[in-house]
Amino acid sequence: MSPFTILPVLLPLIGGILMLMARPAGIDTQRILSLILTSLLVGVSLVSFQLANSDIYQVVLLGNWQAPFGIVIVLDRLSALMLLLTSLLALGALWYAIRTDTDKHGQHFHVLFQLQLFGLNGAFMTGDVFNLFVFFEVLLIASYGLLLHGGGRLRTRAGLHYVVINLVGSTLFLFAVGTLYGILGTLNIADMAVAVRNVSEADQGIVATAAVLLLVVFGIKAAMFPLYLWLPGAYAYTSAPVAALFAIMTKVGLYAIIRVHGTIFGEAAGDLAFVHIEWVLLLGLITLALAALGVLAARALRRQVAYLILASVATLMIAIGINNEAALAASLYYLIHSTMIGAAMFLIADVIMKGRGIYSDSFTKAIPIDRPIVVGSVFMLLGIALTGMPPLSGFFGKVMILHSALNHPWFAAILSVVLIAGLLMIIAVVRSGSLLFYSVQKEEGQKTSPLNKSAFVAVFLLMLVSPLMVLFAKPLTDITSQIAGQLFNGQAYIDAVLSTVPYGDNSK
Repeated sequence: MSPFTILPVLLPLIGGILMLMARPAGIDTQRILSLILTSLLVGVSLVSFQLANSDIYQVVLLGNWQAPFGIVIVLDRLSALMLLLTSLLALGALWYAIRTDTDKHGQHFHVLFQLQLFGLNGAFMTGDVFNLFVFFEVLLIASYGLLLHGGGRLRTRAGLHYVVINLVGSTLFLFAVGTLYGILGTLNIADMAVAVRNVSEADQGIVATAAVLLLVVFGIKAAMFPLYLWLPGAYAYTSAPVAALFAIMTKVGLYAIIRVHGTIFGEAAGDLAFVHIEWVLLLGLITLALAALGVLAARALRRQVAYLILASVATLMIAIGINNEAALAASLYYLIHSTMIGAAMFLIADVIMKGRGIYSDSFTKAIPIDRPIVVGSVFMLLGIALTGMPPLSGFFGKVMILHSALNHPWFAAILSVVLIAGLLMIIAVVRSGSLLFYSVQKEEGQKTSPLNKSAFVAVFLLMLVSPLMVLFAKPLTDITSQIAGQLFNGQAYIDAVLSTVPYGDNSK
């Protein structure tokens, strides 16, 4: 075990405490500290990624109790990828928040930002279901504060909707966890995977019900049909850097499905094997169809971007539902793309909104924005990437997902929904671009807000991820294939967690 293993969880927790203590020193001190800590987190995540690349599971037994009795932190290839993705995204969102003074619009922005990272990283590394619940609550509490940061009628209304549905989700989570503990006698994910193989026939129905209940809970986090209605409002009305950071929030739900359901209800689970998988695929297809209609019907850019994020989540659910190693590798490639490009799209929407003044981001004729060629070009590239048009990363991700589905019995449905939804989204984004950049009116005395070049750097760097993912597609797909291979070898995860002995115990 490397001492670096626990740092991605501890660093943002310490950061949150430091931010709170630094508050009397002023916002500038908090900004510098927050940037330093988030940059450090990128470095720590890179080291963690390198550690996980050795194919050796890094297992930390907190309290020095052997699993399944103590709290277990596990670093593998998937969790390392999610840590790195989160830290890079956070750095971009934080930079934009500081350069646009978004962090000055309310209290404790930087404290909440660090606690959000603490909850996210903890969820990606925990080895038991109860602590997954705990980290979910931490990240949700921080997200409530960030979502409402700055106030406003629409933001408050969307925030209340978000809070209520997540409270319902938390309650259902406890019901599911209690049921599984009552039958299996453990909440350690590796130990649950072993216990579920020996469940009696009489208890299989109860365990299957709890598995579906857990899927509902993770579906709320991932914004799965019919539990997605909170997302368009919440993401559209919060501040741009918070919406950008939240691009990873829906992926937490998908990560939990891959980790919890994939490990406990994997191939070795007997009659309960893959009890969830057809539901994930079916609901993914429905979510994608409705998300595409939402993109088409949106009357403002931020709401349209929120539906585009929903469409990307649905595409990932379809890939998970295809349930083979190639599909999972493709889904991880698409996950990196959709998270970074979705975040950049929220930021460019904010740039456009500020440039249009009183016309905001509505699809109506407005004054021309400052530097329309630069902003319009970036918007066009992001639109191409996010809707899955060639030659950018969204296209490659979708092609890989569809290729992995060639032998699936639902292939015709998958192909039809993905292609038709993609076409609808392309039409909608092209129409939006035309309205925003070509349908302009010049008014005497109306001054255009100058482009914030320093903040725009964050948009540009996030956008660069897409062409880089195309240029380095081969090594990147090699990495995602290795991660998928490790995930499909669930026994290796179980052995690594259950065979790790406490420090100083040489009896084994």
